[in-house]
Amino acid sequence: MINGPSRRALLAGTFAGLALPAVTAAGAEATSRSGSQKGSLPRRPNILLILADDLGWGEIGANGQRLIRTPNLDRLAAEGVQFKTAYSGAPLCAPSRCSLLTGLHNGHSTVRENPEGGPQHALTDADLTFAELLQLSGYRTACIGKWGFGPEQPDQPSHPNVRGFDEFFGYIGHRHAHQYFPKYLWHNGQKVQLDGSKYAPHLFRQRAVEFINADSDQPFLLYFATNLPHSPSVIPGDAGAYENKPWTAANRRHAAQVARLDTDVAALVRALRDAGRAEDTLVLFTSDNGPHREKGVTPWLFDSNGPYRADKRDVYEGGIRVPLIAWSPGLRPRVERQPVAAWDLLPTLADLAETPVPAHLDGLSFRGLLTGEGAPKHTHLVWNRPRKAQAIRRGRWKLVRFAPHIAGAGPEGRVELYDLSRDPGESRDIAAARPQITRELMQLLDDSIGEDPRLPYGLRTELTGGQVVVTLHNGSAVPWTQVELGLDGKRRTRAHTVARVDPGTAISVGFPAPSGGRITARADFQAAGRAHVFRRAHRGGESPMTLTSTG
Repeated sequence: MINGPSRRALLAGTFAGLALPAVTAAGAEATSRSGSQKGSLPRRPNILLILADDLGWGEIGANGQRLIRTPNLDRLAAEGVQFKTAYSGAPLCAPSRCSLLTGLHNGHSTVRENPEGGPQHALTDADLTFAELLQLSGYRTACIGKWGFGPEQPDQPSHPNVRGFDEFFGYIGHRHAHQYFPKYLWHNGQKVQLDGSKYAPHLFRQRAVEFINADSDQPFLLYFATNLPHSPSVIPGDAGAYENKPWTAANRRHAAQVARLDTDVAALVRALRDAGRAEDTLVLFTSDNGPHREKGVTPWLFDSNGPYRADKRDVYEGGIRVPLIAWSPGLRPRVERQPVAAWDLLPTLADLAETPVPAHLDGLSFRGLLTGEGAPKHTHLVWNRPRKAQAIRRGRWKLVRFAPHIAGAGPEGRVELYDLSRDPGESRDIAAARPQITRELMQLLDDSIGEDPRLPYGLRTELTGGQVVVTLHNGSAVPWTQVELGLDGKRRTRAHTVARVDPGTAISVGFPAPSGGRITARADFQAAGRAHVFRRAHRGGESPMTLTSTG
């Protein structure tokens, strides 16, 4: 294997007026009576995507956890769609988040590994995130919490504001995210200086509630990327209900971190209800990889990986199986066992936002699995840790391949094969007994590792020679017709209609640069029989953020 509180204290930092969400059977029934049909989703819903940090598949009660209580997540699972076969993009942070944001597995994505003694890896101008897609189609967007990509500088291609988020508040690099009482956080392009006394997850929850409550007619995407329950095991006060457990201090506080995560989820759902936005919102909850064993935490105490082998950093199931819950008042409660992966999020969110899905992604939309209508199935799933380990799943078969001298492998490396239908714990290597399947999967794995296959997609603007040059790239798989480019604003400028822009091609039009004010490019077009409007605005300077704390 590769391994590289009293109740008052437990709720410390919870702001006044917030309580556990009333996601009870009676509440769900009342919501259904108010007009939302069970099994359906609202058109262009708000999206609340909650990403836990190092939360194992087995660390919530809905997946069998017995030592740590997660009543709010369990309730969401009982009232929503619980995916029992959900996978992260990678068994560790940065590559997993890259996969989730961009719709590519780590055989194709920009960031395929965590930094090892070097600078934090970064996204590039070639990357298209789900936030950029939804922002183009009229969503207001925010990333609150842990971004996980460098460098720690504003106005560079890897910054969240450049990658589709109107607002960012949190940590840029993942090393900084290890500090639960940080000396500073980032708000958009500015550092917000702190005194080291404020608990970052509380500040994130507070800002997320403010974003949900903002007065706007636009649908929203809120990517709430908490750093709970990543090591170190830090929690305000004592470990609450776990303070007197016969465990190590690290394990007691880890349990309290998971409980705190559960109450944060409750606070966000309550905010949706209080703002009257719950019926129009889809909540998605998942984790970036399997459970950690860092700074004294022992995941086997909690059975954090459930029945699966290994944990964080491993491409065995315990390192990449994660919880995934989808909740919206209109959904019919059900358990879904069809495999889905983090790289399915981008096409799913594009599908929900009625935005043309980019071509040549590794992900598939699982929107139909939310409503019970069915969705396309993957022919195979791939995980790639360069120079360390790889894995591929095709149906019931899972192949794991280690690089030379990794995890006890010899100079030629090592290949293992498992039948997950009979051996979900990956305890019996049958590669020698199934040589044909082993060869097929090794070849398919090799064929799945390569360059980024995506096409340029979206609106680009360039200021040159007194003009704003607007370029529309069709990076989807279908033609865009009746295309009209222009500039939005009080004096809206529109170009002549272009009959057709085919996949993989682009059109550019220049406009006189406005003398002042905000510049917003606009594209109107038809795709697959549906009208679309894309907008892309230049961002100006942002005012400093003032932080307050009630806990």
